[in-house]
Amino acid sequence: MTGVVTRVLVADDQTVVREGIVMLLGLLPGIEVVGAAADGEEAVALVERHHPDVVLMDLRMPRVDGVEATRRIRAAHPRTEVVVLTTYADDDSLFPALQAGARGYLTKDAGGEEIAKAIADVRAGAAGLSPQVQLRLLERLSEHGTRPVPPVGPSVPPVEPSAARPGELPDGLTAREAEVLALIAEGLSNAEIAQRLFVSQATVKTHINNLFAKTAVRDRAQAVAYAFRHGITGTQQ
Repeated sequence: MTGVVTRVLVADDQTVVREGIVMLLGLLPGIEVVGAAADGEEAVALVERHHPDVVLMDLRMPRVDGVEATRRIRAAHPRTEVVVLTTYADDDSLFPALQAGARGYLTKDAGGEEIAKAIADVRAGAAGLSPQVQLRLLERLSEHGTRPVPPVGPSVPPVEPSAARPGELPDGLTAREAEVLALIAEGLSNAEIAQRLFVSQATVKTHINNLFAKTAVRDRAQAVAYAFRHGITGTQQ
């Protein structure tokens, strides 16, 4: 929307990288950098102070890493979105970050346009994922089929297998709710889901509210992780 400014906090332990990101963001229209943190602990403190709309979060940082900082920020400030900006796109980095509450995930070879798009996407309620990350998520879905995805990294609690029998949807999800969940996992926004399913955005929102309640997830990133664990894909229908 014209005139709306997104307030962004940058967290990265490398000074030259952090300052470069801040400088890049300063050149992008509609973005205001409200702070820069050198580690996860400082990021949590600065979010408490400045209440940014979005945090651009590195993962490998001293004192408190990006995954734990994301978890703390999302728990205390659910209106602040987190976009991971890291060198790493491996499973041990990607899945813990998404499960901690990150809604976006980019690697540091992303350009200004891609970073701006990810920030805009998470502000609009969609997933802000780079193409290579989206591809890795789809590959992971294909690898695991309907089997639950195993825990990925020491900070992620063990995932209990679904109690649903083969062919059944978990947690009482309807076929339409599972279809919406699969489209969320693909990174589609509410408007895009409505267009894909030929329904209104209000109907999509109702399905999302229902499936969130049934699956006990708090946001779209957790919904994505849930879809991966239970093998809910668009090809299941």
